[in-house]
Amino acid sequence: MTCPICGKPATERYRPFCSRRCADVDLGRWLTGAYAIPAGAEGETDSPPPPDLPPTQTDRKD
Repeated sequence: MTCPICGKPATERYRPFCSRRCADVDLGRWLTGAYAIPAGAEGETDSPPPPDLPPTQTDRKD
C-alpha cells in the first residue's frame, strides 16, 4: 500500500500514510474543507415521500 498523499510506501505506525507529516496534511485537508462529501440539494432525500394519510380529527374542517 502506498501513501495517498505522497505515494511512498505506507508504514505500520501511520497506516495508510508513510509519516506523521502526511497524516497531518490529510487531516488539514479535511479540516479546511478541501475534502467534502457531496450533499443533495435542499429538501432532496434518497427515500420516497411517505404515503398520504387520512385526515385526523384536528385536520378536519367541518
